[in-house]
Amino acid sequence: MKTPTGASAPIADSAESTAPGEPTVPRQATASAEATAPAQAEEPAEATEPAGATEPAEQAEPAEQPEAAGRIDLAEQPEPAEPEAAEQVDSPESTDRADAAEPADSTDPSGPPASADPAEAPAPPESVDLADPRFWQLPAPVRAAAFAELRRRPGPVFFGDRATGRGFHALVRHADVVEASRTPAVFLSGPGVTTPAPARWVRLMFGDSMVNLDDPRHAQLRRIVSRAFTPRLLDRVEEDVRRISTDLVDRIEKERSEDFVTAVAAELPFQVICTMMGIPERSRREVLDLVNRSSEDIGVARPLRRRFRAPGRGLRALARMQGIVAGVGRRRRCRPEEDLISALVTADVDGRRLTGRELGAFFSLLLVAGVETTRNALAHGLHLLTVHPEQRALLLADLDGRLGGAVDEMVRHATPIIQFNRTLAVDHELGGPGGPLLRAGEKVALFYGSANRDEEVFPDPDTFDITRTPNPHLGFGGGGPHYCLGAHLARQEMTALFRELFTRLPEARSVGEPQLVPSSFDHRVRSLRFTF
Repeated sequence: MKTPTGASAPIADSAESTAPGEPTVPRQATASAEATAPAQAEEPAEATEPAGATEPAEQAEPAEQPEAAGRIDLAEQPEPAEPEAAEQVDSPESTDRADAAEPADSTDPSGPPASADPAEAPAPPESVDLADPRFWQLPAPVRAAAFAELRRRPGPVFFGDRATGRGFHALVRHADVVEASRTPAVFLSGPGVTTPAPARWVRLMFGDSMVNLDDPRHAQLRRIVSRAFTPRLLDRVEEDVRRISTDLVDRIEKERSEDFVTAVAAELPFQVICTMMGIPERSRREVLDLVNRSSEDIGVARPLRRRFRAPGRGLRALARMQGIVAGVGRRRRCRPEEDLISALVTADVDGRRLTGRELGAFFSLLLVAGVETTRNALAHGLHLLTVHPEQRALLLADLDGRLGGAVDEMVRHATPIIQFNRTLAVDHELGGPGGPLLRAGEKVALFYGSANRDEEVFPDPDTFDITRTPNPHLGFGGGGPHYCLGAHLARQEMTALFRELFTRLPEARSVGEPQLVPSSFDHRVRSLRFTF
């Protein structure tokens, strides 16, 4: 269903896209070899990476600005609980500072060249600092107001160390996110779409995820993956989605489950992906634990006491996860079955097939990205229908006719993946000649959630409206080659689950507020109590 914003987890670009008519598989994103390290606090040497929250002590104070109308002053907000120093977290594509700290590299393409002048970019309002971990711990309405203020600015706002020029430009408008997504020759993914960018040794050891590739390598891998999705395989996946949805509702009726996330929202995409890939039943509980361990700290500020771990918990989980799929791949090369791993290891496109490392990276993408983003979208969806009873009544009055629109509105309103990065390949005027100038080597952060609340595109953008049409949301990404590969599967999963749930348990609803994880990368739900 990135991010990812998707998904699945935009869901996520953890995501990759297929051309119209090409088969799709779960995404976001994002979010794993694809949907990974989000914006978070970092060590001084990396305190200027884009789309990530840096240590406040390492960040230059923004220039004095006239107070903007409606500005939200962080100083007036209550301090978040346990305000311990935060740090960048593990992910399948980034490591602990203690695990894989690399010396600063002045020639690193992730930093702007000496000719770049960030002073040309609009200064951020004093009250809004997307690079501060505390911002992502503020209440959702406060953050939404801050993004609304940023959308009113004349151009992308620069966040980071203005003295050195290292930082990122925040793309918060719908049109700007779409432009960056659909101009891959200008806005590169290769240097890394997460913060911090994956260390070189991590990419060598675990392989490059498609989300961190540009053409021609990206197009080549996508062709191999697309070739594996035969009509027969896709038909089986659709049947599996319906069957697993039915089984899950059977189980919650019998066991009277109380947490919607663990009982339903996480279980559905996980079982669908494992079945599709051909992961043996005996290995699935271990794999689920590894998925949770590899993604638990993505985009989340951690206390200092958890910083020094060698090797990183997330990387150990990723290594074990890739070892499991590599073993299955070796067996399938000798004795193929009717599953995706068999198709991937035997597919031959122009004399090329997936290597063991590429298979592992793709599997990590599907699991971490696909499970996380679809899980979050399902949980947010149930809660949205609960707190908007008029929309719930509208949906149940015509479940088949309105469910498709409801799913898309859930994805727009919740936007499971918050952001991904791009790096400028050349100087570029955003929006065309005369537009804001972005310099080669600079980074931009694509904020999908903000784009999905753009008043220029969505009337009453904060309103949850399952009849909204058109609904050109960017919950699965902004289009282009990295559009969410799993968008179709994510919609299938959400549609099948909610149809089964509300047909058999029409009173199903959340109880209380969801327990959220403050994250700069994804709109994560840890747990959601529910009843029926």
